[in-house]
Amino acid sequence: MSIFDDDRPKKPIAHEIGSDLSMLSFDELKARIGLLQAEIARLETECASKQSGRKAAENLFRS
Repeated sequence: MSIFDDDRPKKPIAHEIGSDLSMLSFDELKARIGLLQAEIARLETECASKQSGRKAAENLFRS
């Protein structure tokens, strides 16, 4: 690790919740919507996985 690592520009965040949207173009807004929809799908998949694991555990302890 170099002492100059802090001087490198940081990668911009794709979207920050609550950020000012007034300076974004239509295409930038559509791109952010696509990113957020993909993230929602990823979260829903993880929720479904957790729910099925929880149901399996509940069924195991009911027996």
